[in-house]
Amino acid sequence: MQSFKDKVAVITGAGSGIGQQLAINLARENCNVVICDINQKTLQETEEIIRKYNISCTALNLDLREEKNINTLLETTLKNHSKVDLLFNNAGVVAPSSFLNLSENDWDWCNDINFNALVKLTRIFLPYLMKNEETALINTSSIFGIITTPNNTVYHSSKFAVRGFTEGLSMELKDEKIQIHCVYPGHIGTNIVLDAKIDKDFLTTNVKNTKDSKNNPITIQEFGSTFRDTGMSPNKAAKIILKGVKKNKKRIFVGLDAKVMEIAQRITPSHFMKLIPFLNLLIFPYFIKRLKMARVFLSILKAKKS
Repeated sequence: MQSFKDKVAVITGAGSGIGQQLAINLARENCNVVICDINQKTLQETEEIIRKYNISCTALNLDLREEKNINTLLETTLKNHSKVDLLFNNAGVVAPSSFLNLSENDWDWCNDINFNALVKLTRIFLPYLMKNEETALINTSSIFGIITTPNNTVYHSSKFAVRGFTEGLSMELKDEKIQIHCVYPGHIGTNIVLDAKIDKDFLTTNVKNTKDSKNNPITIQEFGSTFRDTGMSPNKAAKIILKGVKKNKKRIFVGLDAKVMEIAQRITPSHFMKLIPFLNLLIFPYFIKRLKMARVFLSILKAKKS
């Protein structure tokens, strides 16, 4: 894909994080956008930024777990813009918890947003994407769609599913003109943890709060804020994704940490977690930036083992 100019892009989860920055960067390249998010306040903030550019923007406050809203997104896109050229299935959530403590409702909530809605959106948008010369489907998985960690079973399940679905679809449609991409972000500084449904016992062990290196209790708010503040900027992540789309990269890895973890998993699938710290030494300045977050994770793991 040579250019995004005069194209129409649909972006889910556009109220903040990567989705918001995808919308802004596309608008800067004269791409018309349809943005949707479940959070009306943050969606409006994205829309206000985009209105500064000389493009057409449609903003829809939708919960994509509901079938009627998925249809609304397609119908409104075609009504307001007559076509669709790019679909960014970007919306995502997490529900950190041990599997046995995770409720069925939270399991369904995470899977419905991360995977089921993505599949339904792909199903109804794909016939329209395949009508045009230069089009692309961009589905966001995660590096957690390649590696696994404790207390993230539902997130891993949904993101592994996105990976399998997208890469399988890419092979199925390899002779078609449409580009199909699977995105694997590493640690991106978003509000995904702050907005998560976190198990009340996730940061506690034996009814005591997990402590940081200074022996202070770690709160969920601090955990989420640390995750946001120590990650790659969503703007940089969005630029990497859009560059990958232009270059027609089937797999788009976002961040050196994502690349390192993917390499470690390929080298030693059963023991990749032991290899990652050594590979991180090759990107030492980058690793230092994430040191605070690494300390929080280590505190949690130590507490769980004690």
